[in-house]
Amino acid sequence: KAAKEHDIPEDLNKLLEDKVLETVSDLSYVKVSVVEMTCLNGADEEGIVSKSVSSHSDLIPGIYEGGLKIWECTFDLMDYLSDAEIQFVDKTVLDLGCGAGLLGIVALRGKAEKVHFQDYNSTVIDKITLPNTVANCVNEGHGDDRKNSKPPSKRPKVAECLPDVLTKCRFFSGEWSAVTQLLLSSNKSFSKYDVILTSETIYNPNYYNALHDTLAQLLDTNGRVYLASKVHYFGVGGGIHLFEKFVEERNVFRTSIVKTIDKGLQRCILEMAFKSSS
Repeated sequence: KAAKEHDIPEDLNKLLEDKVLETVSDLSYVKVSVVEMTCLNGADEEGIVSKSVSSHSDLIPGIYEGGLKIWECTFDLMDYLSDAEIQFVDKTVLDLGCGAGLLGIVALRGKAEKVHFQDYNSTVIDKITLPNTVANCVNEGHGDDRKNSKPPSKRPKVAECLPDVLTKCRFFSGEWSAVTQLLLSSNKSFSKYDVILTSETIYNPNYYNALHDTLAQLLDTNGRVYLASKVHYFGVGGGIHLFEKFVEERNVFRTSIVKTIDKGLQRCILEMAFKSSS
């Protein structure tokens, strides 16, 4: 799938005008069911919503890769980043397979210097990731009750977004290899990432090669990857131990499971760094 960079619209209000916001872990995000309704009414050039609905599936390989849904490992990784006090100040960060973009928004809130968002589907970037990022710039410090993780859905406020926060962000759709080539060959200045955050991207072993190559090409020499995953994905065959074995055989990265979550289906946070790094 070809790579594309998505511009941030000048009229931020237009991005949010038909959206309903919900809140989780102190972050705003658009209500997906409302987005899906607008997409079913013709606002989805890729047609991923109608295909997802008709096939009763959150994943259609090569067509729709699940970006409309916030997967549970995203919250695991958000918790880990907070508990481990991972620092983003002045770092360049990539939210790979971003979906709702919550991980990148956490980095943005942590005063990262640059945050880039990538998802396979352009519809996800336009209808979910971009509005979420703008909404969290708009609502910074304006929440009614920051302790309440699920306040009632509310219409977004009129955008008074701090432009300098959004200028730190770039948004990309397309498959990993194509986005990598776009970044590396771009006329725009590009520095490799200090931190790459990714959640639930190793469910399909067929993608391991592309993912590994992307991480190897885009991570800075002393950078870190934080990857959240279920131990095993039933039905598609991927999982943390299979991916670790794949990485080990390639002999480029060292890996370490830094957190295991045993509640429900077992899940893990994996840290990756180049074997040559300090």
